[in-house]
Amino acid sequence: MLTITQSLYDQIVAHCRADHPDEACGVVAGPAGTGRAERFIPMLNAARSPTFYEFDSADLLKLYRELDDRDEEPVIIYHSHTATEAYPSRTDVTYANEPGAHYVLVSTADTDDAGPFQFRSYRIVDGEITEEDVEVVEAYEPA
Repeated sequence: MLTITQSLYDQIVAHCRADHPDEACGVVAGPAGTGRAERFIPMLNAARSPTFYEFDSADLLKLYRELDDRDEEPVIIYHSHTATEAYPSRTDVTYANEPGAHYVLVSTADTDDAGPFQFRSYRIVDGEITEEDVEVVEAYEPA
């Protein structure tokens, strides 16, 4: 299960809505080994496409160096789908190379009459997609 604060949830959704009609993408980092999403890092979709996202390679290298320097890891890797449901595409599965991360998809298209967006989380390991529950909390419990 993904547990995320309301503030981070809102920031991810706001970023996805702001970049619409292009796909948005980003990372939420946390202290290594904790699984706790804490630091919101919106990224630029280098593809600038409504159907595809791509992290800029220089930005990604900078991000991983920063994560290493701060003893952090990517807890959430997120992006939006602008015209389809929030379910990983074949391309998304191909690019999923962080087996410990939660892959969050936000659909900015109203594909299920459930409102203006969907927020769903998945684990993607060795090409296998497993949807997981999302719990939104006001704040994390003390460690």
